Amino acid sequence: MRRHHDQGPSQQSGFTLIELMITVMIIGIIAAIAYPRYQVHVQNTRMATAQGELMELAQRLERHYSINNTYLVNGNAPDLSQAPWFNESPREGNVVAYNLTITNAGANSYTLNATPAGPQVGHRCGTLTLAHNGQRNAAQADCW
Repeated sequence: MRRHHDQGPSQQSGFTLIELMITVMIIGIIAAIAYPRYQVHVQNTRMATAQGELMELAQRLERHYSINNTYLVNGNAPDLSQAPWFNESPREGNVVAYNLTITNAGANSYTLNATPAGPQVGHRCGTLTLAHNGQRNAAQADCW
């Protein structure tokens, strides 16, 4: 009968320090590539939300125009900080990514603007605009 300790030197299982360091390095490289791409994705999502909210404001203005035959409210541009309007994007949550404003407001025209704020400052598309005739502009042509 053989005893267990007579089988020769025992082998311990586990990771060596080199294997552990290589794994940590690989995870670091993946994170260094993935995190900036994630940030770009989040910024593009915020931009898409702002675009949708500009479109919603434009629809509300068109509805107002169809009833009153003017985009103006009591002779002035709509105050986007007052209901039923809104002046921040996104409307829900704690982080404001865009400030929404109306410029060049007249009886028959307007321009809506979404200016980057907070975490969105420095986004490649800059300020997004939407005019009464559907014209859309941004710092780069592929933003709309």
